[in-house]
Amino acid sequence: MSARGNDGGPALHVRGTLLPSGERRDLWLVGDRLTFAPVAGALTVADEGYILPGLVDAHCHLGIQPGGRPSDGIDQARSLAVVDRDAGVLAIRDAGSPIPYASLDDDPDVPRLVRAGRHVAPPKRYLRDIGVEVGEADLPGEITRQAGLGSGWVKLVGDWIDRGVGDLAPAWDVAAMAGAIEAAHAAGARVAVHTFAEESVAALVRAGVDSVEHGTGLNESDIDEMARRNTALVPTMINIATFGGIAAQAEDKFPAYARHMLTLRDRFPSIVRAAHEAGVPIYVGSDAGGGIDHGLAAEEMLLLHREAGLPAEAVLRAGSWGAREWLGFPGLVEGGLADLVVYSEDPRTDLTTLLRPRRIVLRGRVVR
Repeated sequence: MSARGNDGGPALHVRGTLLPSGERRDLWLVGDRLTFAPVAGALTVADEGYILPGLVDAHCHLGIQPGGRPSDGIDQARSLAVVDRDAGVLAIRDAGSPIPYASLDDDPDVPRLVRAGRHVAPPKRYLRDIGVEVGEADLPGEITRQAGLGSGWVKLVGDWIDRGVGDLAPAWDVAAMAGAIEAAHAAGARVAVHTFAEESVAALVRAGVDSVEHGTGLNESDIDEMARRNTALVPTMINIATFGGIAAQAEDKFPAYARHMLTLRDRFPSIVRAAHEAGVPIYVGSDAGGGIDHGLAAEEMLLLHREAGLPAEAVLRAGSWGAREWLGFPGLVEGGLADLVVYSEDPRTDLTTLLRPRRIVLRGRVVR
């Protein structure tokens, strides 16, 4: 067999230990596809090391620039995606963007993308200029509209601080949010819900959301329900680590909220560990955009291991092959996508290896 690569050059050849199987294999990348059948004339770009099908950031915001404002158009969104790519992230789920950038879906220089539309948020209770803000009566219609603007996902803001209450509170009546979830599913979209607080996450899990983002308010009963429903958890532990700063800023005006945020932060590693032990699907998300830098998916994986106590194999699944499967991107199988990262050391024995990618191939092209 002889073929050309995705950039018009020769097909690529990679040899190494394929994860998760641990087998030493030869892979050939022809255009945007992988084969285990030898390809004549292929260019060898790695002949040793450990091969992963790329990392995944399953909670990322390309449409939000550092500082928390909407990105300045497509070019800035692309540049943020390249930061993630160069850290070994080859697939991204954008969990809400204030700018449209569907033209990046097939851009050869950026990771594979699945997108929500804009965050759907309550009036005057969310980050300025980030979400589309609607009342309860308009919630199902707006969710349906956003389903058409994303590529398979919508983002629902399930709770936020209520200044009248002085603490976290559901964004709308929980029955109204359940109706919005039904509307999203009827439109063919999955629902990612932002939630910090106890009341909202309990109701939303039982209303059938597809993924819980953050989930600091989860309890044992909620976790059992998520396991029963196969509802995913994307913990964003890097984000939760910022709760101390949020509490410090809020302490004077909203002391109950400040205390609540610290309590949620301190108990969260045990919540994530309990979710893993119960069989809840967990996926890696950094919450990059705004206050969190891009390119930190590997650091998020280290936190899942060091703080929440997830085994290395579970962390690798959460941030690589398992997350790709969840998002609909074939891995390193015959006919799968030509995305991979090669590491010099075995990440199963030392997860810090993920911080040091040796070779990155996206869509059949060497990008690093």
